[in-house]
Amino acid sequence: MLNLFTGGKPDHPMANPKEAKRLLEALPPQDLKALEELANWLESVSLTEGFKPADRLSLVTAIDDAAQPRARKVARDYFGAQRPSKYQEGLMWKQLHEYWRHAGLAWARVIDTLQADAKALPLPLVRAVRSLGQQIKWQHMRYGPIDSAAWGVMNRIYALAEARGLADAKLAPAAGLPETTPKLEFLKAAMFSASSPDGLLPAEVELAERLIGELAIGFAIAAKPARELLYWTDLGQAMAPARVQKSPPATAGLRCFGPGASFGVLQALAQKVASTRQVPSTVNLGGPYEPDVVLEVVGHLELYWGAEPPERKHPRHSVKSRLAVAHGFDGVVEALGGSNSLDLTGSAVVESWIVENVSTGGLGAVVPQVKGDWLRGHPAAIAGARLGRDRDRTAHRHLRTGAEPRDRRRQQAPRLHAAGRARAWRGLRPRPLPPDGARGLEDFLQEGGNVRDLFGAHRVRHRVVAPLDAIARLLEEIL
Repeated sequence: MLNLFTGGKPDHPMANPKEAKRLLEALPPQDLKALEELANWLESVSLTEGFKPADRLSLVTAIDDAAQPRARKVARDYFGAQRPSKYQEGLMWKQLHEYWRHAGLAWARVIDTLQADAKALPLPLVRAVRSLGQQIKWQHMRYGPIDSAAWGVMNRIYALAEARGLADAKLAPAAGLPETTPKLEFLKAAMFSASSPDGLLPAEVELAERLIGELAIGFAIAAKPARELLYWTDLGQAMAPARVQKSPPATAGLRCFGPGASFGVLQALAQKVASTRQVPSTVNLGGPYEPDVVLEVVGHLELYWGAEPPERKHPRHSVKSRLAVAHGFDGVVEALGGSNSLDLTGSAVVESWIVENVSTGGLGAVVPQVKGDWLRGHPAAIAGARLGRDRDRTAHRHLRTGAEPRDRRRQQAPRLHAAGRARAWRGLRPRPLPPDGARGLEDFLQEGGNVRDLFGAHRVRHRVVAPLDAIARLLEEIL
């Protein structure tokens, strides 16, 4: 809105450069509150009418510059050695995701006003794609749902960068960050999304993004399909990248891409880490990581960057069945009746889900009236029973969820993930039973055995899900 009494200046607190500087210097000392305030400033500055394009660009740049170190610090704390409380963790995720969402939209609006100024476009192009990529990454931290609108904005912005001949324009997007280009930022986001980050723990998602950033220089992209270009997208659509299963539609916006020369670099890195048990100093992962963690993520990327895509080993069958849900290890114990009962009608059953399809390798279910973060679980040892964990998932009213082994190459024990964090509990490791341990679980319980004793001190911080009429068979199979 224009203020008719101030010479046509926009009616906004930051229209005065001195006041804008004062407001940015007076941000709250708490990083989360500062990020919230900065996100609000981005929205208001980018939407308020009356700013000259150059002034809007300058203000959005100053606001985004103020947010960068704060966003990096909050992200470090999110994955810190000292785990924040569940409430604090959720608040950190919310402020980071919301900041990057507002930043992506603000930069997109700046681009709309600058299209006639080719010299000023590279900075907002890079920052817009980078911000939208960060928004999508933080959505993957909670295992979706992924906002297709964010991909729609990113695809249109990258299409504009190509059309203006600016896709390879180099610049440092912010202080302390290396030089990059709109093309590199687009490929980072696209390869990250195509690498199935929903199969990783949150800390592994962060590591995967770091590895992809290190390898992005070798990624390949073209307007036509090629054997080595494993993925595709359409810049004219609001779509996430997809694996090439058949020839994609030949449209003006078609872009095919893949790991290119970086696949060989990734394999060499895996060999180096495996042989030396160290990450090369030339690889910047943003912090120290255990070699086994790096190898786990590198192995995941190798799997999805390979010429042959991961395939489902077991046929999936459509069914309609109800799934009773118990939360947590304590919930499973309570469902079993506590210490020495196989009564499966306990009060631990708090939800009922609808199973739509099953196989020996997993199941898919519909969760009605979702109120929070829910399951995407792994199957346990036997058909007919599923013991899984709840990875943080933000959903709307109804959620379709699935379960599958994390790594089909290794056939390892089911890996249970602590919700939203980098902790993992690798399979159920029951304590050894007496020499006659072949006896059935029912005999064990009837003779006074306690279900908790089977698992010793192991504690599970995620929801455990099982059809209650099969929990006993599940535990017996594990034993």
